[in-house]
Amino acid sequence: MSGWKWGSLPVRCGRAVLVLGIVLAGMSATICRADDWPRFRGVDGRGIGGSVVPERWGDGLNVRWRTALPGGGSSSPIVHGDRVFLTAWSGGQGGSPLVRHMLAVDRADGRIVWQRDLPASGPDDAYQGYLTEHGYASSTPVTDGRTVVGFFGKGGVVAWDRDGSELWRAEVGQESSNRRWGSAASPVIVGDRVIVSAAEESQSLQAFDLRTGERAWKSEAAALELAYGTPVAVTLDDGTVELVLAVPEEVWGLDPSTGKVRWYATTALTGNLSPSVVVDGTTIYVFGGFRSAGSLAIRAGGRGDVTKTHVLWTSRSSSYVATPVLHEGHLYWMDDRGQAHCISAETGQQVYRERVEGLEGGGRPVYASPVVSGERIFVVSRWNGTFVLPAAPRFEILARNHFTDDASDASGTPAISDGALFLRSCKYLTCIAP
Repeated sequence: MSGWKWGSLPVRCGRAVLVLGIVLAGMSATICRADDWPRFRGVDGRGIGGSVVPERWGDGLNVRWRTALPGGGSSSPIVHGDRVFLTAWSGGQGGSPLVRHMLAVDRADGRIVWQRDLPASGPDDAYQGYLTEHGYASSTPVTDGRTVVGFFGKGGVVAWDRDGSELWRAEVGQESSNRRWGSAASPVIVGDRVIVSAAEESQSLQAFDLRTGERAWKSEAAALELAYGTPVAVTLDDGTVELVLAVPEEVWGLDPSTGKVRWYATTALTGNLSPSVVVDGTTIYVFGGFRSAGSLAIRAGGRGDVTKTHVLWTSRSSSYVATPVLHEGHLYWMDDRGQAHCISAETGQQVYRERVEGLEGGGRPVYASPVVSGERIFVVSRWNGTFVLPAAPRFEILARNHFTDDASDASGTPAISDGALFLRSCKYLTCIAP
């Protein structure tokens, strides 16, 4: 793969060449509550809710409110305190100008507290091909409770305070991958930095000061092309924090304060990688790939090439788009072909793979990642509602919930907070609660 660069002084790390930036300042704590859902897949990106939500809902059943959205999107809602934050997009077709939107919604009644519209500042990828599968608002925002950050691809990174006052903006690039599929990765907060995978826009990872927007470092690598997963922070036993990201044919462990690669492992996962890595303590689970798809478990930590020393198992089981959820020793997901999967987290061995009845509509029926609430797994399908399964190594469809008046694409992963489930489609944001 093409290498990382550090100005004019490349530093070789296996097949990856590193780009270093400016060293970050010390790490600061966020002010999120335990039951907030502050980023893609919730606290620490685990997809696990801290409260139990209703198993069944529908027209008039367990629906607290529904809010019409200004446009579509496959991004996910996030929740902090009394606010729900969400992105959307409109225009971009038939000569209509592209506009991206950030919304803050009152979690109690669904009222839009504020909306900020961001007209495209330059040309974007044409709305054609696989870009039509998710559109121009695919990245989930992130918050630490004080600052809300949205990543809008070629529209850059924008930060607001909770009341909607803009704090800063930063550009991350205007390029396109060879597929021209648009952005997918979501920003993450690590300490007092927000880290963005601008793989599509500049084949880079970039870190910005959360308060000022000043760029702390930028690390470039051609291998980031077709890497669509969101980076995940891993804390080692000695307290060291690593930033882990899977790219085609490799997994990287980086220093989040500098962007420098600490370790890497080679994999057989080629083509585009969409799922984010899943973390359990210091064990990392990696899924994805096209044609040469599969999964593997890796022990975090180490230095240099850790392929022979840290890979725990490999498997042919894989998820193409959705990030699996880990619960009590098992990994669960529904794939884009309409099959439900469960494998052992300890060995990678398949527990079940079952066809899910009711996943019709053609195309790829599931893009959203599963989430766990209590002893239930919730999987949002694109056109056929939300499926509920037991969070246990046995296959059963306990419920399928849908709305008769909404046939729009639902590709966003739901959020769970304080006994409520927040669903987004291209038409509505819905709060499910007793």
